[in-house]
Amino acid sequence: MSDRSPAAVELKTARLVLRRPTPADVDAILAVHRDPETCAHNPSDALARLEEAEALYRRWDDQWQQYGYGYWVVRHHGSARQLGFCGIKPMELHGAPVLNLFYRFATSAWGRGFAGEAASAVAAWASRHLPGLPLIARVRPANIASQRVAVRAGLSRARHLDTEGHDGFDWIYIARRANSAE
Repeated sequence: MSDRSPAAVELKTARLVLRRPTPADVDAILAVHRDPETCAHNPSDALARLEEAEALYRRWDDQWQQYGYGYWVVRHHGSARQLGFCGIKPMELHGAPVLNLFYRFATSAWGRGFAGEAASAVAAWASRHLPGLPLIARVRPANIASQRVAVRAGLSRARHLDTEGHDGFDWIYIARRANSAE
């Protein structure tokens, strides 16, 4: 099985395991996206009903089917409890294809470095397996914690790429490997 095969992609860090979501994760998807604090900077991502979480899971699963990568469920080694989600999705930025780095964690997991650790693992995976696509993170200017996660994952501020996003103005962070080619 190839390394990019959806069934084969599991990432491990010192403390975390990242795996492809399954239908059993829908309740966790809803719990994380229902919490007003987790979507404070991205209110359009907030979910209120189980059906919305099921639809979001299907979009995530469709991406895995199409591309062989997507958003991972993040949990501690040896634990079944989901801490949050972290991954990448293809999109366009200023008309060019890029990978958007996403991370969203339950508030109970905040402040322990889990998002930075997971985002670093995802960024390293993307660098190895998708080197032709720049890796970016779209971050709201007021979201200091998310900015720190992007930097920990090896991204740096790219002011010249800032743009309007779904929920307001986005500061763009880009993987340093991509910056060096500019």
